[in-house]
Formats: sequence, C-alpha cells, structure tokens
Amino acid sequence: MMEKMTFCETCRKEEPYFLKTVTMKNNLKGEEYEYAGNQAFCSKCYDEVYVAEIEDGNLKALYDAYRQKNGIISLENILEIPQKYNIGKRPLSLLLNWGEMTFSRYYEGDMPTKQYSDTLQKIYNEPEFYMSLLEENKGNLKSLTAYEKSKRATLEILGQLQSSKSKVDEVTDYLLFKCEDITPLALQKALYYVQGLYYAFMGNFLFEEDCEAWVHGPVYRDIYNRYSSYRFDPIEGEKDFDISVFTDAEKAIIDSVVQYFCCYSGKILECFTHSEMPWLKTRGNLPVEAQSNRIISKEMIAEYFTAVKQKYNMLVPDDVENYAKVMFERNV
Repeated sequence: MMEKMTFCETCRKEEPYFLKTVTMKNNLKGEEYEYAGNQAFCSKCYDEVYVAEIEDGNLKALYDAYRQKNGIISLENILEIPQKYNIGKRPLSLLLNWGEMTFSRYYEGDMPTKQYSDTLQKIYNEPEFYMSLLEENKGNLKSLTAYEKSKRATLEILGQLQSSKSKVDEVTDYLLFKCEDITPLALQKALYYVQGLYYAFMGNFLFEEDCEAWVHGPVYRDIYNRYSSYRFDPIEGEKDFDISVFTDAEKAIIDSVVQYFCCYSGKILECFTHSEMPWLKTRGNLPVEAQSNRIISKEMIAEYFTAVKQKYNMLVPDDVENYAKVMFERNV
C-alpha cells in the first residue's frame, strides 16, 4: 500500500507521515470545546507537518463537539435526509419554506440555527412528521415528480406502500394510462419495444419476464391472459398513475415508445416485429399460422436492439423516432 506523502518544512521535501490521536481544545463561538483530533508527523524527522485533510477532519471534530453539546443535528444526519426521503436539496428547502440554497449550505457543512436544526432532526427521526410537511407544502415544489418520488419513499419507510407490482405490470399500467385506444395486440408490441430499447440504452432489461414468439408477434403471456377478453377492442385505460415508480431514464424510454410506436395500430406493429430478427429467428421454419410457445431469448433481444441503436445513431430516447419511421416505410 502506497504511503501518504506531504511536504515537510524541516526536510524541505515530500515525505511520508504518520498520525497520532490527541486530545485537542479550541474555542468556537466564545466557548472552549475538547475533542479527539489527529496530528501528522514526518516519518523521517518526526516534526509535525501540515496535511489539509487532517486539519479539515479536526475542524469537523470541533464542530461535532459543538453540535453535540448544543443539541444541533449532526452532519451525518443531514447528509442522510435527502437520500432517506428521495428528495433533492433545493426541493427540500422549498418544501420547508426556506431559501432555495439554505439546506444545500447545511449539507455542505454550515451550522444550522437551533430552530432549523430542531426541524431537521425531527424530519430525520419522524417520517410521519416529514409526510405531513410533504402533503401540506407540496405546492411549493416545482415538480410533481419530486413530490411523488418523495412520497413513495416515505410510504415505504412507514410500511404503508401497497404491495409492489412487477415492472412489467407497472409498464403495462402506464401504457394503458397514456394510450387511450391501445388494443391487446398493440400493448404486447409496445411492451416488447420497451424491453428491447431499454436494454439498448441502459445495458440491462427492465422486465424479468420472457416473451414468446406467437403467430401475431412477441407476447407476454400473463399480460395477454389478463386482457384477452378485449380481443380487438381498445383496453379500458387507467384513470390515474403514480409515475414515481419509474426512474427518469425508465420514464424517458417508455415515453419514447408511447410517442413513436404507440401511434401505430397493433397490426402495423405486428408487421414491424415480423420483419425483425428476434421473432423471425425464434419462429424458424414454423408454418405461418402454427401455434408456438417458443421463448424469444433475452440474448437475442439484446443483440438486435443494441445493433439497432448503433445503426440509427441513437444517443437519447427520442432518437428511436428514426427507427420507427423506417420500419413504417418498409412495412406499409
């Protein structure tokens, strides 16, 4: 392991150093505090040397002693709050009716007043209190998404979140929410394109479930069984949807499929998939109308859509528009 080095004033060059834990005393805001700190010493001449990160650590230890004695929330607790409740630093400040940068300053190490500290400590300790603030002041937030994501995280902490659905179920619900006249056939193709394009952009699959190479294209069997009674009619859409179940990347890719693929009918999307390698290769030499439950392998989907992304120079999800247009021109 490489030794840490610093400049030694006595030796007049960079030298390795060692640390010694000592009891330190310093004044802060007119009062003396005692705390455990570190001193660095040159490993060659044994004189004390200056190391910026050690001095920063000692300053933090002094502030920690002040916080502890005066009942001020610890920096560690402050750092955990945004992660715990899945909310950004600025949105949290707005939620609390503070200046936009107030919480950011505390996050960077500034000392909060006792009043603000007590509020932050209560937020950290009591998710119920944070939830009440979130509901009362959600109008302060500039983004509905920020509210929904934070609410979901808080409900998980409180154990009040409904049993989680699989990702394919969540995407299905979202497609039904966004698309007013989507049929079972179109829904299946949309799910397939979400799965393939998500892999192309993110390098992993959104769904665990496999799809099968049926006569009319790729099919997720459980979703088919759920809506098979609609046959060729549009499925009744969802009246509401909590978008916080998706990350920004997930939503961007799903929305691109909604915009550039779900504008076509199920029959047109069927033509798309019938001209693509994963369905064709999985079907092999089967007769056109032959029933089959052969699984379209994830490896095949990954290979195909990765190649599509490269061929059509897709840098962002909106770039899938070019591929959709080409497929339409080829198949209609």
